[in-house]
Amino acid sequence: MGNAPFLLLFLCFFTINLLPSSFAIWLTLPASGTKCVSEEIQNNVVVLADYVVVPDDHTRNPTLAVKVTSPYGNNLHHKENTTHGSFAFTTQETGNYLACFWVDGGNHGGGEVSVNLDWKIGIAAKDWDSVAKKEKIEGVELELRKLEGAVEAIHENLLYLKGREAEMRIVSERTNGRVAWFSIMSLGICIGVS
Repeated sequence: MGNAPFLLLFLCFFTINLLPSSFAIWLTLPASGTKCVSEEIQNNVVVLADYVVVPDDHTRNPTLAVKVTSPYGNNLHHKENTTHGSFAFTTQETGNYLACFWVDGGNHGGGEVSVNLDWKIGIAAKDWDSVAKKEKIEGVELELRKLEGAVEAIHENLLYLKGREAEMRIVSERTNGRVAWFSIMSLGICIGVS
């Protein structure tokens, strides 16, 4: 009975943090400079994003440039002189994916520019309406499909975390061994000097 709150908290953490996510971001870009958004994403995950410039006033229509890069610096999307757009890709490597936005140099009128970014990864990026039409499912069956996808994503994430934990345990054991040998050497030198 005493572990019930801890178990509930643990399950909430995994449900919230391990499910592939979707989020919308409101960026305010300075007249000069760059703002970037990054996310740590595993290998073989679908990423979809839409971005649009939201003008502060209707007298000017600012444009921006967008560049999306992979963890190893591969260019996944690059567009200039645009007010809206989207990009989609499937990750080929695990790591930090970076989307950078900046106001184009030919933008007259200066001032800050607001950008709305809708970023979806994994299960959240799947088009469930087309799946429902294609397979002629609806209601409860569609919700069960969504849950099945979420469970598969959680399972894959747990396997990934298990592998990372094993790697970290090996590094920790090596470091512990090195510290132990250093301590023995330091003790030996102290005894030898005294």
